[in-house]
Amino acid sequence: MDLLLTLAALAAVLGIAAFARWKARQPSEPLKVRLINYHYLFIFCMVCLFVIAAHLITLAVGHPVTGQRTGFGMN
Repeated sequence: MDLLLTLAALAAVLGIAAFARWKARQPSEPLKVRLINYHYLFIFCMVCLFVIAAHLITLAVGHPVTGQRTGFGMN
């Protein structure tokens, strides 16, 4: 994925997360059934946000960041 597509996905996920958070904070109506649990949708959006953020870091650095360091006498 290139940078433009990644930023578009980031904007879409942030928009869906904001909508899910807004709907989740509304008071529940006992006689109305919610078809979507907006708390779970918000959590899913946060997981997607972390994946997109990691991809943005990879695009900015230019190579995959693995988190493993070599050196310091460890071979």
